[in-house]
Amino acid sequence: MNKIEELAAILLKQHLTMGTAESCTGGRIANRITSCAGSSAYFKGGIVSYCNEVKHRVLGVSADDLITYGAVSQPVVEQMARGAMRVLNCDCAVATSGIAGPGGAVPGKPVGTVWIAAAYKDKVNSQCFHFSSDRIGNIELSAEAALNMLGELIAPK
Repeated sequence: MNKIEELAAILLKQHLTMGTAESCTGGRIANRITSCAGSSAYFKGGIVSYCNEVKHRVLGVSADDLITYGAVSQPVVEQMARGAMRVLNCDCAVATSGIAGPGGAVPGKPVGTVWIAAAYKDKVNSQCFHFSSDRIGNIELSAEAALNMLGELIAPK
């Protein structure tokens, strides 16, 4: 059983729905989920919030936090995950925001820097990852990490 199938089994067993709020992954997480037959039983949808305007207007990310911390930050990605749960009316969500590359690096945030959050109920887990300078690799690694984080968050203890 692959990671998507494992996550699907947990979601189905617990009667949970999920959604995504993706920036640097550009819909890759949603694509991986919907590539599996039967995903409509638990996947509500995804929002590709590539620009800050969508993060703010659609997902409800604080404009002040976008200015103060930048899009690639813990406060922003956590608000994105919560926003996806609200907008999509789902039980849990993942969010990604990062610098996939090869350009876009800023001081303190080199290419490969990605913040990922997984949210369920009132809990949000977030983590900063430092991947490579390979754009496609960064997108794939980010998608995998996000799905793993959500699985760990919702797995029965």
